[in-house]
Amino acid sequence: MIRFDNVSMRYPGGHEALSRLSFELKRGEMAFLTGHSGAGKSTLLKLIMLMERSSQGQVFVGEQNLNRMPLAQVPYLRRKIGVVFQNHQLLFDRTVFDNVALPLQISGYERDSAGRRVRAALDKVGLLNKEKLNPIVLSTGEQQRIGLARAIVNKPQVLLADEPTGNLDPELSAQVMGLFRQFNQVGVTVLVATHDLDLISQMPHRRLTLDQGRLSDVDH
Repeated sequence: MIRFDNVSMRYPGGHEALSRLSFELKRGEMAFLTGHSGAGKSTLLKLIMLMERSSQGQVFVGEQNLNRMPLAQVPYLRRKIGVVFQNHQLLFDRTVFDNVALPLQISGYERDSAGRRVRAALDKVGLLNKEKLNPIVLSTGEQQRIGLARAIVNKPQVLLADEPTGNLDPELSAQVMGLFRQFNQVGVTVLVATHDLDLISQMPHRRLTLDQGRLSDVDH
């Protein structure tokens, strides 16, 4: 589902964020991306979302070679990919419902169809009764779950997360990670970048470890 073939990423000025990475994440697999701060985790995720293009090598999502994808096709790729950020990037001038509905509005869904999808996503993360509230009044853990609902409202094939539990206490972190596992169990390919080694050590999924832009370890 996700494949990197000898991928390097060098920024202007010479900094090499990733160096000759090769790995494959199978369709329906869940894995963790670990490594020190600055190891290249966020850069790797940006290549999958086509926020960046690699300097060398090939990145594939499904059968699509992202290095050869025209700009006009990028929005269609991103509809297949849900993304959860550490700071959840919510809009505090909109309700919970409207925050989750945003990807559907961008994709041109009719309001009734969008409403059904939004409420289904909120129900999955346990926040259906909060849809009319402004997210600013909710807890950090609830805000993170809103971000997760927004990421899965389009029913993506791939779910990416960049330090999704970084601001949460251990109990909330376990709850959020449990939600990722639930989505994986229904066939979504999940890749989570995280520093929380204690939490993921309890979970039976592959670990990809980056060290200064290189893949230093792949646990099976």
